[in-house]
Amino acid sequence: MNDQNSRPVEREPKFRVRAQHTESTVTVYQAYRPEIGRAAALGGRFPSSWSRDRMTWIKPSFLWMMYRCGWATKEGQETVLAVEISREGFVWALRHACLSHCVPALHGDRGAWKQQLRAAPARVQWDPERDLRLNPLPYRSLQLGLGGEATARYADEWIVGIEDVTPLAREMHARVRAGELERAAELLPKERPYPLGEDVLAHLAA
Repeated sequence: MNDQNSRPVEREPKFRVRAQHTESTVTVYQAYRPEIGRAAALGGRFPSSWSRDRMTWIKPSFLWMMYRCGWATKEGQETVLAVEISREGFVWALRHACLSHCVPALHGDRGAWKQQLRAAPARVQWDPERDLRLNPLPYRSLQLGLGGEATARYADEWIVGIEDVTPLAREMHARVRAGELERAAELLPKERPYPLGEDVLAHLAA
């Protein structure tokens, strides 16, 4: 058994989207400084001080978010948000995304990839998933960057709800530091394989 859950590591494919999801929504995570994060959770939308002009990255993996924000301890990432978005929006972003690095088998030459990247409103990175101690696992976790049209759609159309899950992050971190991995794992959001057609990921999984 690994730290994250009871799923054997060797059975997990290298590229697969795992997320907490319902029939109509997907939960993704972001971390912000408190004045942005708390306002977003309170109002259910990002405040006017949230920049629409820069790429915003959403992460379906709670533990990868913890790795990125250091369990909500890194400067500017002290407030962790669970953002529930529509499935339609999530799939739209994937269909319109380009990989953030060039893969000749998918893109041909580097010039063609750069052209696709510039035109795409979203981009995808696959980074090693993390266990409860934030060590890398042998399979990958999706990071989805939204810019331009995708950022506007995310902020104005896709969001169903925003929850401040910073207390959860801190409690889990305390359990991990105390060596109580089983208790920490019980608190972990239940992320399951997200059903996607091969056509949705074919241009993103090399």
